[in-house]
Amino acid sequence: MPYRPPHAHTHRLPRHPDLPPPSGPTGDLRLLRTAYRWQRRVATLTALGYFTLFLLLSAFAPALMNRSVTGGLSSGLLIGLLQLPVTCLALILYERTARRRVDPLAHRLRRIGGRR
Repeated sequence: MPYRPPHAHTHRLPRHPDLPPPSGPTGDLRLLRTAYRWQRRVATLTALGYFTLFLLLSAFAPALMNRSVTGGLSSGLLIGLLQLPVTCLALILYERTARRRVDPLAHRLRRIGGRR
């Protein structure tokens, strides 16, 4: 198999806010892809990270999960019940990042595309 040199990461954007963003439709498309990728990662890692933590605690810390918090409510049940609010938080983060980062870029690209 022939040797392939590693690709230069020219598609990645600088993470420094003081640098000017790439200009033109190609730069805007790259910014849009990056913003959308960030949006997906934040929401997914929020929900899946919490659920994975719950599963790991259930498997490896049963004594912690069986501790009584109040009355008949165990800490494992409480953590499980908190999954719904955490999922709602992930949805809120998804919507917030869409409004702040993805939507403005998409609107700017639509305006640029309409001028041609």
